[in-house]
Amino acid sequence: MPNQSRPKVKKSRALGIALTPKAVKYFEARPYPPGEHGRGRKQNSDYKVRLLEKQRLRAQYDISERQMARAYDRAKKAEGKTGEALVVELERRLDALVLRSGIARTIYQARQMVVHGHIEVDGRKVDKPSFRVRPDNIVMVRERSRDKHPFQVAREGGYAPDGETPRYLQVNLKALAFRLDRDPNRKEIPVICDEQLVVEYYAR
Repeated sequence: MPNQSRPKVKKSRALGIALTPKAVKYFEARPYPPGEHGRGRKQNSDYKVRLLEKQRLRAQYDISERQMARAYDRAKKAEGKTGEALVVELERRLDALVLRSGIARTIYQARQMVVHGHIEVDGRKVDKPSFRVRPDNIVMVRERSRDKHPFQVAREGGYAPDGETPRYLQVNLKALAFRLDRDPNRKEIPVICDEQLVVEYYAR
């Protein structure tokens, strides 16, 4: 599993992004890498800058290096800019969209919900977080799971994202359901990343 044991706050500080809501306040207080030399560290090579950007993107989707490389290979074959296609490819993952819809609070919780069999797509249980959702697919929490505490919180908007729900989703939290209306556009996807640097990392 790509989940790592490293504490999310330290990982957030090392990558320069808050990976969970809980990490936000810690990251604001200490916006430099962890460790005794954290304040003095500098990115001093093109390779390290590109590597960091790739790691940042990976961390936001909580995926393994192999999954990232496969997504990049698919993105290379898509029309348009490879970097934008890569982010769209990752955004169509089932766990990512469960997070964006407000059914889960973090990508880690979204992955758990999928792996534990709580989510269905077009009426069929899907337990693979990497499942790629297609436009017009309807995703919802399975009937037998809806009384569980996390889904009760989600139904009341407890995990709803700050700001607007992405425009590529139609969400009904009361029904614990959403639909992917269309492929996302890169500028709509709430991910912090200079994807061109990620492309340059893999193209080296």
